[in-house]
Amino acid sequence: MCRWLSYIGDPVYLEKLVFEPRHSLVEQSLHAEQAKTPTNGDGFGLGWYDERPTPGLYREILPAWNDPNLRSLAHHIRSGLFFAHVRASTGTHTSRTNCHPFSNGQYLFMHNGQIGDYPLVRRSLEMMIEDEFYEGRQGSTDSELIFCLMLTLGLRDDPHRAIRRTIEVVENEMKVRGATSPFRFTACLSNGKSVCAIRHASDDKPPSLYWRKRDDHVIVVSEPLDTESDSWKAVAPNHTLHVEGDLTISEEATLVC
Repeated sequence: MCRWLSYIGDPVYLEKLVFEPRHSLVEQSLHAEQAKTPTNGDGFGLGWYDERPTPGLYREILPAWNDPNLRSLAHHIRSGLFFAHVRASTGTHTSRTNCHPFSNGQYLFMHNGQIGDYPLVRRSLEMMIEDEFYEGRQGSTDSELIFCLMLTLGLRDDPHRAIRRTIEVVENEMKVRGATSPFRFTACLSNGKSVCAIRHASDDKPPSLYWRKRDDHVIVVSEPLDTESDSWKAVAPNHTLHVEGDLTISEEATLVC
């Protein structure tokens, strides 16, 4: 399983979270504590917003701990909203196009989890994607497929409904095709102004997800970056966490209509 973090608030240099904490994301790429495997070495990625309406993106197949370019970029890039992700593949090959985050227009998306028995449902789910978004798909992961489905199902108009409908469509197709492995979906999405994080699973084991708010920022992470355990709050299973640009936070059940 992958590890990731998102940040929204006063601009900071990316290294402040990617490298500096005791249990930073780079540390988690080698020694994750709340994942199936401790090592997440199948590539990494950064996505960040600045003065332009679309995000910057840097993805690489090297392990995060072994790329000097990542350290240099994190030292120099300053942003008030950014994503970082370290990947542990669940079956698709290691390539830049399969590294997270994924982008489309003003949106960034990253994911930890998997569509159970992905080969069984991949073709039928891909056929549901509108041409506009299918043409923009670059890789082969179930994560990017989920993102394309969200865009197809109205992400630009009603994000929460698009998330809910995507979960329903994936789980229904898994049922129809006889998939027996679970759908696990802990993900993060941004339009450059706010952040939406989702913690969902079709069984009772959704991947971990935490958040912490300070006066000037909110961080959402796969697992805490430090030992200040009282300051980290777990997102409830099968819930979405919304963080607005003014740092207003709300949480709601994923499948409530």
